[in-house]
Amino acid sequence: MSSLLTNSTAMTALQTLRSVSSQLATTQTRISTGQRVSTASDNAAYWSIATSMRADNAALSAVSDSLGLSAATVDTEYTALTSVVGDSNGGLTKLQSLLVEAKTAGIDRTKIQADVTQIQQQMQSTAAAATFNGVNWLSTTTATPATVDLVSSYSRVGSTPTTGSITLTVANYSLFTSSTSGILDKVSGGASVNTIDISTLTDSAADQTTLDGYIAQVTSAINSVASAAANLGAVKNRISTNTDFVKSLMDSVTRGIGQLVDADMNQESTRLSALQVQQQLGVQALSIANGSSQSILSLFR
Repeated sequence: MSSLLTNSTAMTALQTLRSVSSQLATTQTRISTGQRVSTASDNAAYWSIATSMRADNAALSAVSDSLGLSAATVDTEYTALTSVVGDSNGGLTKLQSLLVEAKTAGIDRTKIQADVTQIQQQMQSTAAAATFNGVNWLSTTTATPATVDLVSSYSRVGSTPTTGSITLTVANYSLFTSSTSGILDKVSGGASVNTIDISTLTDSAADQTTLDGYIAQVTSAINSVASAAANLGAVKNRISTNTDFVKSLMDSVTRGIGQLVDADMNQESTRLSALQVQQQLGVQALSIANGSSQSILSLFR
């Protein structure tokens, strides 16, 4: 039956064209965004997982930044400590050699004290200058915290996030403190390393014993400062290892997100070509179906 009001062929062609147009719009969106899951309506489960993983990656990026700041801080303190340990030209090592030299009978200890004083002032200046971003562990005040937590990792199991940290005890590295309990300002045997004065000492047995005490005190300080520097060196290595791991982990998470939501561009380009052809054919089919109604006019001629 030929019907003027109901054209089944045109309805079928129009339905097919709508379906093709919808698929074509989806494919064009995937090509333009590079993602097959760009909104929750595309795939709610994958979109939710990808969103959570992106949040984790942002947290890992913050950890990476924090590790960079921590590395710079630790490196500043480590550099200052190694400078305080010194060598034959300065620092505690030079101070020790000067005190040994001062045991020589008849030597002018006043001149040696001039060098000792310069070394003491230099060590105090080095400790005060060991500041990065307002942080100083070598020359501390009452406002300096007893412990410092350096953020080192982030993980999430289910909905429970966990942040890891490296905890450092500031007292292990303090050379000078407001309470004079640091490695170099702690009084022992009537003087601290920073207040040793040999200018008035003589060749007497008592003064020689005093010098021996000063030498032992400086030797102990060298061991303490070297131990603190070695500890910070180990922390530096740990921070470096964690930094590399966090960056690798971020790359791994990014790849995982890509597996979930990224579009296969080879597949999408093939689908685009096919859908464009189907769209053109659908338009032609609809045109043919609409033209069939014109044949009804011939019945009334």
